[in-house]
Amino acid sequence: MSVESVTGTTKPKMESVIEDFKRKLANVRTGRANVGILDPVVVDYYGTPTPLNQMASVAVPEPQLLTVQPWDQSQLGAVEKAIIAANLGLNPSNDGKIIRLSIPALTEERRKQFAKQIHEIAEEHRVAVRNLRHHANDQLKKMLKDKEVSEDDERRGLDEVQKLTDTYIGKIDELAKNKEHEVMSL
Repeated sequence: MSVESVTGTTKPKMESVIEDFKRKLANVRTGRANVGILDPVVVDYYGTPTPLNQMASVAVPEPQLLTVQPWDQSQLGAVEKAIIAANLGLNPSNDGKIIRLSIPALTEERRKQFAKQIHEIAEEHRVAVRNLRHHANDQLKKMLKDKEVSEDDERRGLDEVQKLTDTYIGKIDELAKNKEHEVMSL
């Protein structure tokens, strides 16, 4: 095993932490309609739990409105129940053909709660990146102890892992700052 293989396996793992962070941020509401809000909704479709986006078209006709139109009209009631059961704080209105979900504007208090939630998610992902750094550093130290690499190579490897860590924590901070700005702006 070489220093390059350690840093080479650490980078994609850190990249996947960033991807997970982006997915979690997408689920934080901003007060604007976003089809991602309905991602956690699972409908009982003839006895099979089915994600809403696999059985209905979801659209954003206005900034404060979502529409859900099941491809199978007989499932309108089941879709409505699933949206209520998902506990998203949305009240569906059903006109027999389509379900409308109006997205309420966020209060200042709710915005602060979401900002706090963003900080918590960001910290979880920073810790994940640091754990990957710790694991990579342990591998490098073990390689030095087993005389697989020289002290200079180990030092270079530790520096590279630290640079990777700084880069990815910087990306997390930037994404969190942008999302928080989005949540706090009216």
